Amino acid sequence: MEEYEHLKALVEAAAEDVAKAQGGNKAAGTRVRKSMQDIKNAAQDVRKKILEIRSSESH
Repeated sequence: MEEYEHLKALVEAAAEDVAKAQGGNKAAGTRVRKSMQDIKNAAQDVRKKILEIRSSESH
C-alpha cells in the first residue's frame, strides 16, 4: 500500500534528526516536530485507505 510505504519513509527520514535533537540540537528538534506533523497526516491517510478497502470488500 503506497500510503503505508510513504509513512514508513517519513519515520525513517526523521531518525537522524531525532538523535540530533536528543543531543541538544535545537534546529533538529524543530525539524523533528515538523516531521511528526507530516507523520501524523500520513498516518491519517493510511487510516482512510484502510477504511476504503474495508468498505469496498463488504459490498
